[in-house]
Amino acid sequence: MNLTLRIWRQRGPEDRGAMVTYELADVSPDMSFLEMLDVLNERLILEGEDPVAFDHDCREGICGMCGVVINGQAHGPRDRTTTCQLHMREFTDGETIDIEPWRAAAFPVVRDLVVDRSGFDRIIGSGGYISVVTGSAPEAHATPVPKDIADAAFDNATCIGCGACVAACPNGSAMLFTSAKVTHLNLLPQGAPERETRVRDMVATMDDEGFGGCTNTGECTVACPKGIPLTSIGNLNREYLRSLTRR
Repeated sequence: MNLTLRIWRQRGPEDRGAMVTYELADVSPDMSFLEMLDVLNERLILEGEDPVAFDHDCREGICGMCGVVINGQAHGPRDRTTTCQLHMREFTDGETIDIEPWRAAAFPVVRDLVVDRSGFDRIIGSGGYISVVTGSAPEAHATPVPKDIADAAFDNATCIGCGACVAACPNGSAMLFTSAKVTHLNLLPQGAPERETRVRDMVATMDDEGFGGCTNTGECTVACPKGIPLTSIGNLNREYLRSLTRR
């Protein structure tokens, strides 16, 4: 395929950015989206230009490092698929593809398509942990957990922290991310000791980091590559209200 790429280029956080157009020929439909960017960068380096900076690591849809807005959609056109798992067969010969970084006040651009998502780390650091007794591993069946609770906790634990929910939200809200972490831990008996403080501290940190408020538009769940449901946000709200009555 022959493609026209319009990519956001920005040298640093304080610099003005702009969309720059590149023509890329002979793109295999079997390439992943990031492999296509690799091919572009190889050409740019050979031409003496700066390569396009973008985040990536495992390239298996697990780590949450990758993430760009493709033609206005976080991670691109395929449902429940990360950027690294998106293949060029989703596009057509001669197509123009716009590639931009996550757009949110709490995710400032570092360079080109790379944004600073350390706000997520600070939300996790404020409450995304459990108290454990050190020593040998406990017997697996020592703490029984009903299957429906275990399934719900696991579903929320699949959140990879990529930030697509924030990028897709018109308010730049991190409620889906925060609710997934709170729900995952608060459902399980191992998370009970910090249940009240966890939700209060994580919500407070989320607000301090400059993420927007949730207005239930639901764009976050559409963009989420792991399908975290909107009901997780409802659960976060219930947990927060519960914590206020148990101070």
